[in-house]
Amino acid sequence: MKRLFLLFAVLAGFTGSAAATNLTSDIVNYYQEKQYKKIDVSAIPKETLDKIKKSYGTYTIKEAAKADDGEYKLVLTKDGIDLTATFTPSGDLIKILN
Repeated sequence: MKRLFLLFAVLAGFTGSAAATNLTSDIVNYYQEKQYKKIDVSAIPKETLDKIKKSYGTYTIKEAAKADDGEYKLVLTKDGIDLTATFTPSGDLIKILN
């Protein structure tokens, strides 16, 4: 009887930790998905654009979008090749996607 109780206790522990892991994973995935709204390039502050152009001045901004937290997602093009770059509100690069 004691062994049966111990077995249930161990199984319950594994099940509980797996459920907590899945819940945490779902919450993290939910918050990682930002919603960006398309904007005109002229809506990006001059200081931000100047900082971006220092590093990516040879690229043309094809499209621009902004998240609620102020991040910018820009589609940059050069020689017919597009890349998508995400920047902070102040113009610092976060990441580049091809």
